[in-house]
Amino acid sequence: MPKILAFAGSARSASLNKQLAKVAATAAEAAGAEATFIDLADYPMPLFNEDLETELGLPDTVLAFKEHLKKHQGFIIACPEYNGSITPLLKNAIDWASRPVPGEESLGLICFRGKTAALLATSPGGLGGMRGLVHVRAILEGIGVLVIPTQKAVPNGSQAFDEKGQLQDEKQAAAVTAIATQLVDITAKLNP
Repeated sequence: MPKILAFAGSARSASLNKQLAKVAATAAEAAGAEATFIDLADYPMPLFNEDLETELGLPDTVLAFKEHLKKHQGFIIACPEYNGSITPLLKNAIDWASRPVPGEESLGLICFRGKTAALLATSPGGLGGMRGLVHVRAILEGIGVLVIPTQKAVPNGSQAFDEKGQLQDEKQAAAVTAIATQLVDITAKLNP
């Protein structure tokens, strides 16, 4: 049973991308994975600064986030788009998690190498956050994550979810389910 970690690149309490990550995590569980959703708001991290790292080491929130990444073979990441790119929150979390703790190989990227990921996005606009996924994909692939080719951006996100947090449009829901299922299948094959 593959272990999948789901999270969004947003700390907003009413984040549409958190809702989307939860929908995908539920679909991953239905496909046979053990899925865990975490909220990056629970892991506040200072802006990455190597001088700060040298002086104080990795913050406790970074260590906790890294532990989640290490314990899971795959990731579902729902990514808001900020000015056509990745959110500062998500980029900062990735940058901190890429740093080694004592005993880890320098730049070993133990949290990322050999892991799989599925990318999703939603936004109130008509493109659904699609432009930012290109940058998230490039960053993750550059640090050793196998990002599945299929991705999904859900447009008009502020109307996309019902009162229970489920996608209202059957085609959108089916597409998210298919991506989560594909991630589970690939992750299982790579981690027999």
